[in-house]
Amino acid sequence: MNQVIVRYFAGAAEAAEVETEALPADSVGALITAMVDRHGPGLQKVLARCSLLADGVYVRDEETSLADGVTVDVLPPFAGG
Repeated sequence: MNQVIVRYFAGAAEAAEVETEALPADSVGALITAMVDRHGPGLQKVLARCSLLADGVYVRDEETSLADGVTVDVLPPFAGG
């Protein structure tokens, strides 16, 4: 199983109660499952509104593979400018 570095921002960090962690996942779907399993339904609600960036590239298809050591940023919508 690949290890993925997850960086949470703003409301996602609040829901996860952590800013960075490593999780086992081979795909976007497996990563989402791992995040929800670890942090619960509060994070699940936030994830529904978040963008996921794998090494800076937007990913959302749960079948998308994730390489070992990839960094995934969890970005909730931001207001303002």
